[in-house]
Amino acid sequence: MPEIGKKVPKLQGVTDEGAKLALADFRGNPLVVYFYPKDNTPGCTNEAVAFRDAYAAFRKKHCAIVGVSRDSVASHAKFRAKYELPFPLVADVDEKWCEAFGVLGEKTLYGRKFIGVIRSTFLIGPDGTLVAQWRNVKVPGHADAVLERLAQP
Repeated sequence: MPEIGKKVPKLQGVTDEGAKLALADFRGNPLVVYFYPKDNTPGCTNEAVAFRDAYAAFRKKHCAIVGVSRDSVASHAKFRAKYELPFPLVADVDEKWCEAFGVLGEKTLYGRKFIGVIRSTFLIGPDGTLVAQWRNVKVPGHADAVLERLAQP
């Protein structure tokens, strides 16, 4: 699990378009990596739409955004198209990204316990170090909070 001020893990994955994407591809610019539980669920949709709506403001700061969940490439492709998301979604079906960032944890739904993705966001600096992190994210206002943190030196 990365720590503030330390380099993030070297990871590579497959996007909703079937293309390979590596964290190293974004060196030289800031990057937001956000982890979410599942495509097409209310909270995850609201989060993706919030990042989509703030995308132009992130790009003005030369910051890219990448969403990550354990859903398949096909699921991501439909989700991204349906909500016109301007950023890639990584299909972390082998959970390598989730494990590297420490976002898997016990959750309870309708009294049933299971291991799932804890909604989390990571701001990575241009040099590949972790600048900020948000865990157990509450969606309303979150994209704005990340953008505000990006504006800080």
